[in-house]
Amino acid sequence: MKLVLLGPPGAGKGTQAKRLEETRGLKQLSTGDMLRAAVAAGTPLGLQAKQVMESGQLVRDDLIVAMIAERIGEPDCAKGFILDGFPRTVQQAEALDAMLVAKGLGGIDRVIELAVDEPALIERIAGRYSCAKCGAGYHDKFKQPKTNGVCDRCGAKEFVRRPDDRPEAVATRLAAYRQQTAPILPYYRARGLLTTVDGMADPEEVARQIDRALGS
Repeated sequence: MKLVLLGPPGAGKGTQAKRLEETRGLKQLSTGDMLRAAVAAGTPLGLQAKQVMESGQLVRDDLIVAMIAERIGEPDCAKGFILDGFPRTVQQAEALDAMLVAKGLGGIDRVIELAVDEPALIERIAGRYSCAKCGAGYHDKFKQPKTNGVCDRCGAKEFVRRPDDRPEAVATRLAAYRQQTAPILPYYRARGLLTTVDGMADPEEVARQIDRALGS
């Protein structure tokens, strides 16, 4: 199965992708991870990408798609893959489909959009913080330490918040998603591939909705 997960930052794509890896044997693929691995390994595509990045430019779509084409040929993708974070534009979606057809794999089988309520999502993300010592995660509203100011796991009393979890930073990321990635939804909807699930639901309910969309 060839699957694309779409949704803004914080919608839970990573959680659901991990579960699909475990339950269906699909491999989650991140273009960022692929780029870093190719550059580190010094592959021909990695060297091209390194030159582009060092010049301060964005890596071209054709290089990204070529990396995906190489990666999905590896044994751990034998049962299929999940793309998270790609494609982001209609042009990338078209290039991805063309590559899959050229490899005799047809096209993308299903696209799952995790829809969110933006004000609620901002509250969900902006309230997150973690123990500075062990990394245990907490939330201002949904998961506070049992003893105020003391980490449940290690007893430390220092906590940190990610700068990009600030409300204004989250709002900026959501706006970027709406402008850059959301326009590809009609592309997949027109092909009968798009299923929208409630990304604000409990993760187990989101998983059930995804399973119904994917079938057996």
